[in-house]
Amino acid sequence: MSEQFDAVDVIVAKRDGHRLSDAQIDWVIDAYTRGVVADEQMSALNMAILLNGMDRAEIARWTAAMIASGERMSFADLGRPTSDKHSTGGVGDKITLPLAPLVAVFDVAVPQLSGRGLGHTGGTLDKLESIPGWRAALSNDEMMRQLADVGAVICQAGSGLAPADRKLYALRDVTGTVEAIPLIASSIMSKKIAEGTGSLVLDVKVGSGAFMKDLDRATELARTMVELGTDAGVTTVALLTDMSTPLGLTAGNALEVRESVEVLAGGGPADVVELTLALAREMLDAAGRPDADPAAALADGRAMDVWRRMIAAQGGDPDATLPVARETEDVVAQSDGVLTTLDAYAVGIAAWRLGAGRARKEDPVQAGAGVQIHVRPGDRVTAGQKLLTLHTDTPERFARAREALDGGVVVDPAAAPGAGPLVLGRVTA
Repeated sequence: MSEQFDAVDVIVAKRDGHRLSDAQIDWVIDAYTRGVVADEQMSALNMAILLNGMDRAEIARWTAAMIASGERMSFADLGRPTSDKHSTGGVGDKITLPLAPLVAVFDVAVPQLSGRGLGHTGGTLDKLESIPGWRAALSNDEMMRQLADVGAVICQAGSGLAPADRKLYALRDVTGTVEAIPLIASSIMSKKIAEGTGSLVLDVKVGSGAFMKDLDRATELARTMVELGTDAGVTTVALLTDMSTPLGLTAGNALEVRESVEVLAGGGPADVVELTLALAREMLDAAGRPDADPAAALADGRAMDVWRRMIAAQGGDPDATLPVARETEDVVAQSDGVLTTLDAYAVGIAAWRLGAGRARKEDPVQAGAGVQIHVRPGDRVTAGQKLLTLHTDTPERFARAREALDGGVVVDPAAAPGAGPLVLGRVTA
């Protein structure tokens, strides 16, 4: 059939700094999904967008075109508000696990579509798959039934949501265009808007272990995504949170599930509890429950009750023994002092090399592998004290994991104790 535009003309327009028309954007996304626009042509357009940017209207139209490439879900029949959370990814970021059941306590449905880890960042689905029997793949009907019965679901996104994004995401990953904020924002928000949630809270990570290393860039990304959600009729707010240090005391799949259950039992590391409650309050407020008290629901066991039902509904056994790595090795302090640095990226790479992560989407992961953290930045330590414990089934991995930690764990004899804030900012419409 005759095409409305020529791909080269669209590329040249953006290369020369012009804004793309709605018709050009609609066509290029549709044509790329159909295979009419070749990968090398879309790669060139992505690079032009990276270098020259897009205005708010262009990004909104690009996002809408990706949504239009597939199906849209609706939760209108649930008869209760819906709220979702998206994290831009980090190390030790297990917040989704306690957060989804916690918010569901207050009659807010939580349709949490999550992903797998790649490189140094962990994946929510990988963590949950360390629970015997738990399954990530649900049909739309299964998802709806679980939301109606339990109130929360954590599962993988169906293939029908924003299929254009799957092609674009894979292409960006191999063409040096991952960092383009219009493309990051539209990738995340096309799936979240197509999912059909009524409100959305974004956890935009900042720091060495995050995709965005500096606060200005992270703020720009947060603002762009909030604008996209707002323009699409989704109540959207973003928190900017620190990812210079891993969240909690674990990085790895089963290790993080154990820690999440500790939080649901009313304990757990202070930073994980703090961020879980901060995001829960934002989600509940956005869903019209501003007076809800999520801290009370953690303390009295209601969130744990929803967790157990949520895991069981997806075939998992909430009482099952979680996998444990066959081998461990400790990293100890070489001198007395204060732990001033526990670099999130270094810990993430170490966990990845131990077997907790993957280099390619199809790679397997070790459920028990990862890093256990014994001290936090600002803590005083003594020579010989355990700082970290490395976990893996394959001990030949220890050497490379230790290499990843070189320079990432710093004890300063003269430093004063103390730690910085976890929440760095908030962005609203």
